[in-house]
Amino acid sequence: MASIFISAGEASGDFYGSELQNEIRTRLPGATFFGLGGLGMEAAGLERIVRAEDVAHMGITEVVRHAPYIFRQLQKLKASLNECKPQLAILIDFPDVNFRLAKHCHALGIPVLWLVSPQLWAWKKGRLRWVQRWVTKMLVIFPFEEIFYRERGVDAQFIGHPLADLPLPAISREDYAAKFGLDFKKQWIALLPGSRAKEFHLNYPTLLAAAELLGDAYEYLVPIASTLDENVVALEMQENPGAVQPAPVQDARAALRFARASVVASGTATIQAALMGNPFLIVYKMSPLSYALASRVVTVPFAGMPNLIAGREIVPELLQDEFTPQNVVTKVKPLLEDGPARRKMQADLVEVSAALTAPQLELPSPASQADNGASTTAMARAANAAVTLLESTG
Repeated sequence: MASIFISAGEASGDFYGSELQNEIRTRLPGATFFGLGGLGMEAAGLERIVRAEDVAHMGITEVVRHAPYIFRQLQKLKASLNECKPQLAILIDFPDVNFRLAKHCHALGIPVLWLVSPQLWAWKKGRLRWVQRWVTKMLVIFPFEEIFYRERGVDAQFIGHPLADLPLPAISREDYAAKFGLDFKKQWIALLPGSRAKEFHLNYPTLLAAAELLGDAYEYLVPIASTLDENVVALEMQENPGAVQPAPVQDARAALRFARASVVASGTATIQAALMGNPFLIVYKMSPLSYALASRVVTVPFAGMPNLIAGREIVPELLQDEFTPQNVVTKVKPLLEDGPARRKMQADLVEVSAALTAPQLELPSPASQADNGASTTAMARAANAAVTLLESTG
């Protein structure tokens, strides 16, 4: 029976981890999982040694402030590895913690499969040597990343983006409106401040102020990520009252699908927005120190992944000092109207969506019978890679 350590510390990683656990279990029904994850991974059978919602901090200064607590949780994870000695470790993004776990796994002789590359091509290229030393195989979800790693001697595979495999939300706009008490007759604008408490704190007030400038002709939706404590969100909203009261909702994909336009914090949600096909803005605010330090080391021309994939700015970006309520209003208004700006972005987003799907060239793992010879999704490819690695090492 395969014992697999798995570590994901953010909302997107929790989703990928839960899907991957389910895929692996179709190939290896007796597989067990333990490690770091969120509620989704726990529901999929993860024995949580550490809860993702307890360590999901973002930004240089934020990580430093929480360093003692994060260190203690890291030690718990290392102790579980020492005790259980799994046959495989799967690390999903979250580099500040997962690189330390990769080093520990390597020292224990545990093969490391890394899913979702840290953005070493954008900054912190010095960490590349850690991947070369400690990571057995890198599974990447953006096409340019495979080339980047292979040119540097890392075994890498582009598996496609997991979000590109998902069907459109099954719920209707009418039912979604009824479920969350939304005005069906108004146009909706989705506001996504981020999946971490610090991001929400920094981005939400500006989004709220922009909504108040736009006025109550629209319904405003705020999807709440699984890694956010609902009490924290409620308190944040109470501390930022206004004439416009956004509605907290679940299912960000449905909110993005039904919104006329959206304002999205830089991160995985920008990929969700691109795949839904409706126009949006990319925004982000960090602590001044984090931003100053990041600005000195980031080497790519855009913050938003849709723009990096397209190789040009197809989605407007408002970062740090440029992220103001008035600028949000100025950029979002043309996207709300039937006109050239809206149609152009919708066409560009179709291009990005196509680039996020891997070509169907892979043969399935010989151990996999459940997929009947078809490895058509990113998580199926990831599961095949995990099973192959388990077979080759043991």
